[in-house]
Amino acid sequence: MFRKSLIGHYKLYYKHLQSLKNRVVADRNVEFGHTKYLDELKLQATSIVNRLNVVIASNTCTSPSEQQSCNKQNKYLKLKLSKSKFLKCFSQKNNAFIFGTAGLTLVSDDAKPAQYVIEPIPEPPPVLESDALAEAASQLTALGEPTLESLGLGGWSPVGIILNCLEFLHVSMNLPWWGAIVVGTVIARLLMFPLVIITQRNAARMNNHLPQMQAIQVKMTEARQSGNQIESARYAQELMLFMKEKNLNPLKNMIVPMAQMPIFVSFFVGLRRMANLPVDSLRDGGIYWFTDLTVPDQFYALPIITSLTLWTTIELGTDAGRLSSQNLQTMKYVLRALPIIIFPFTINFPGVILCYWVASNFISLAQVGFLRIPTVRSYFKIEALVKHNPQNLPMKSKGFTEGLKESWTNAKITRQLEDRRQFDELQFKRAGRGPIEKTYKYDPTKQTNPNAVSAKKR
Repeated sequence: MFRKSLIGHYKLYYKHLQSLKNRVVADRNVEFGHTKYLDELKLQATSIVNRLNVVIASNTCTSPSEQQSCNKQNKYLKLKLSKSKFLKCFSQKNNAFIFGTAGLTLVSDDAKPAQYVIEPIPEPPPVLESDALAEAASQLTALGEPTLESLGLGGWSPVGIILNCLEFLHVSMNLPWWGAIVVGTVIARLLMFPLVIITQRNAARMNNHLPQMQAIQVKMTEARQSGNQIESARYAQELMLFMKEKNLNPLKNMIVPMAQMPIFVSFFVGLRRMANLPVDSLRDGGIYWFTDLTVPDQFYALPIITSLTLWTTIELGTDAGRLSSQNLQTMKYVLRALPIIIFPFTINFPGVILCYWVASNFISLAQVGFLRIPTVRSYFKIEALVKHNPQNLPMKSKGFTEGLKESWTNAKITRQLEDRRQFDELQFKRAGRGPIEKTYKYDPTKQTNPNAVSAKKR
């Protein structure tokens, strides 16, 4: 920005000199009677030339890579100024000033000079100190754009780190913003690929041992519903030992979603801030029909692609493994409805957010397809998936409605058993702490019946 300001002042001063020269050429046949006017013209020309020299001297660069360009530019400016020979237009001969370039001669001192309106000449730009110049240069990238930090978008928070990485890709690789977002998304997903492998291994093992796990779960559920807490605890311990023996852990299937969540939120918040500011380079940082990434897609193509790719990813199994292996049919139905639910919201998102979301969904699809290849699964030591017949499984597959009814019934039975247990425990505490309750009609040690006494005396 500082160099552009200097060149702008140079062009302005040069324009003043050119207009001064054209004025002299236009009036070459006019005779002037006073030398004061010519002295004023010469003084103005000298002042303008001095200011031009100041502009040339101020045209410096702090970066070594740009110093050569500055030197060439200054050399060109000096050569252009020397060829103009504005000061040589003024010479003195026999008490008369002769404009050599214009061919205008002054022969009389009595004539009045013509009245000219001299335009004001702006002051030259101030020469910045080294510290101020370095500070101004630090606020610009190599592409001449303001840095995100200077716009208040940088920092060392998770959002700031994501934006700094995207800016590095945009500036260092000279990528448009859509390309920087795609490359950044690919790098983030590659860094998470080892976690995906761990999740796939665990999901495959859980799927292959599903019948044994379901058999124990059925027994544990029956014991819980019958109120037999001892049997329920025994089967729970048996299930835990079985999973430990087979190296199964349901929580491992949540590693990828839990790791992706902060990254997705950081991308979402950072890109939304860039669009809301907005960053000027985002206005032409898109491609095809979405060139302006600061506004929503007017054709609704990106929201539709986002919903379709998300639905396809869920159907193919997602990165966390098969949901059917965990018997989470209800959750699968909820995830299937997710693309429809989010569509009304995504149509109002700026293009920069949907660009990231679409890229992430396509990477997920490619990743799921890549991990379905037998050779790849064998290389990463992922067990082949065993297809179980739903009719032979201890827990039969049920529809969405039946599954909800059964879940609601189990929840009610569990709550009733828990209420009964709490009531029994409360009654036991009251019986132990309160007074002894009278369970007979009279005290046998204090008989007052006269007949009973008479019988005893007899």
